[in-house]
Amino acid sequence: MGRLPFAVAPCYHGSMRVLIISDIHANLTALEAVLSSAPEHDAIWCLGDLVGYGPDPNECIQRISRLPDHLCLIGNHDQAALGLIPLSRFNQDAGAVVAWTQSVLTEESRAYLSTLPGKISIEKFTLAHGSPNQPIWEYILDPVTADRNFEALETDYALVGHSHLPLIFHQPFEDSFAMMRPILWEEPMRLSPRMILNPGSVGQPR
Repeated sequence: MGRLPFAVAPCYHGSMRVLIISDIHANLTALEAVLSSAPEHDAIWCLGDLVGYGPDPNECIQRISRLPDHLCLIGNHDQAALGLIPLSRFNQDAGAVVAWTQSVLTEESRAYLSTLPGKISIEKFTLAHGSPNQPIWEYILDPVTADRNFEALETDYALVGHSHLPLIFHQPFEDSFAMMRPILWEEPMRLSPRMILNPGSVGQPR
């Protein structure tokens, strides 16, 4: 993989509102729509895959990199664009887009992507593109996979992307099995003692 994708982020003090986004996939139109319609927030956490699939890799990287108070992770498509993952790991269509992305990335874009970690710990939160156990590649789509990640999770909450699906898994009680929790859109959510949350995808929702 070429580098260890782990980092510890600085602490945040006091209450704050954080906009959590993931899987932009070089879709500048979608990114601008999300940023313009998002409620007021103090910081932005992006869970990776700025590039891949869409036509605007450099523009999306520039937009994210210039946001104030932002944290960003590296995803599997970002690593592939840097040549850290072989194209054979992707299906034919995705691999073709990766190859094109490699050909158009500017040096500034490459430099930014190369600084991004795959996993960050921030107080009670672990941020990973795929999963806390396998930050780049693992999908958390079912309670069994969520249980494995809860066992190794060193914080109360995990924020993940990668699957492009908005999902919530939680442990309603300490040491209980993971359960999938329904999403009630636009309603405040009471946090369980431990949760794994996926915001879905900005650029290619499923």
